Amino acid sequence: MCPILLLGMNHKTAPVEIREQLALVCRDQADPLAQHHRLQHVDELFFLSTCNRVEFLFTSNHPEAGRAQVKELLTRHLAIPEQVLDPCLYSYQDLAAVSHLFRVAASLDSMVVGEPQILGQIKSAYRQAGKHHTVGVILNRLLHKTFSVAKRVRSETRIGSCAVSISYAAVELARKIFGELRDKRVLLIGAGEMAELAAEHFLAQGVNQMEVANRTLERAVGLAQRFRAETIPFSHILDALQRVDIVLTSTGSLEPILTHHEVKQRMRGRRNKPLFFIDIAVPRDIEAAVNRIDNVYLYDIDDLQGIVELNKAERCKEAEQAEHIIQAETIKFNEWLRTLEVVPTIIALKHKAETIRRSELQKTLAHLPNLGERERQAIEVLTQSIVNKMLHDPILFLKKKSQRETKQLFVDVTQQIFKLNERDEALGSLLDSADHKC
Repeated sequence: MCPILLLGMNHKTAPVEIREQLALVCRDQADPLAQHHRLQHVDELFFLSTCNRVEFLFTSNHPEAGRAQVKELLTRHLAIPEQVLDPCLYSYQDLAAVSHLFRVAASLDSMVVGEPQILGQIKSAYRQAGKHHTVGVILNRLLHKTFSVAKRVRSETRIGSCAVSISYAAVELARKIFGELRDKRVLLIGAGEMAELAAEHFLAQGVNQMEVANRTLERAVGLAQRFRAETIPFSHILDALQRVDIVLTSTGSLEPILTHHEVKQRMRGRRNKPLFFIDIAVPRDIEAAVNRIDNVYLYDIDDLQGIVELNKAERCKEAEQAEHIIQAETIKFNEWLRTLEVVPTIIALKHKAETIRRSELQKTLAHLPNLGERERQAIEVLTQSIVNKMLHDPILFLKKKSQRETKQLFVDVTQQIFKLNERDEALGSLLDSADHKC
């Protein structure tokens, strides 16, 4: 069986200085798959690159030499000295590599467990490998199995259903209070990273009415353009309170930008229609006393942090179930890998039977020159059917025995019974090519 290997580094093994260089490489268009033809000891090759992870998945009949070539390729790609890179690298082989890939796709190895982006990144990397024709029988099968394992983890566990970021928790909290968010109007005060993440989550929940207010207009316009929102002057945020349902604040102000008195005045104009504030700024943007106003609900970052911690614990529980799924799927993939070891013998057996069938058929047809084309086709189909049915049980027998440690004994016996070891040169080259396809 052709060994499967994985060499890489991620947020757990690489310090932030290295990861910053990873982020730069992510934006680089250089594709190491284009160098595949130079790797003499690497058969199939797959490359995954994100801002927190770089991994090469490959097959090689010479694992040590293949690993050395891929390591050199990785060093060149990242432009990081080998002595700096070495402590950051991890290496897996065979089932450990398979299990690791399954865990990555299921988001069990991500910085935020359960995040959905990684599977899309793996699919994109697979398409890129397809363009370069660097994946074959083994990695094609492994990557398709990886997609189905990740899908199974998503459908059978709740690993992605609990908010584990402040921005996501804020949006989830709004959804729990209002139910459907599609008809709600949202005001984002501040245009930093937290507001951007919140806008992304609001958009995913179907919100299509968002306004952005920021002291720096350019930042507000940039955020609004990305998320199909409108901008309003920062000085008009009090007026906006009369028409919005949800207000999320994340400014860098040292003093509150919304006071109890200001909010209470605007609530009269709303006729006490509920207003939901999410203050994720530190220091806080909204006076705590605002929460005492009727029909006003105020949550700050401490409230949301508690939700996040509870959800992290919930995801850890779901991760245990996901790990069980991955272990089971790794065993199933190993069973398929083992069948590859008997494939060359099965190919040789089919080839010999087909050679005999064609030879005997030609002799027979030579003595029946008056047969019509219809009769000739009928005899062709008949002989093919006889051969296929005769080979069915021996092939099934070999596939079943491929799961045993003693499979080589059954392979040897099959080759002796059918004299496959006495093959001609053409058959020998066929078997050799089948071995390389492992």
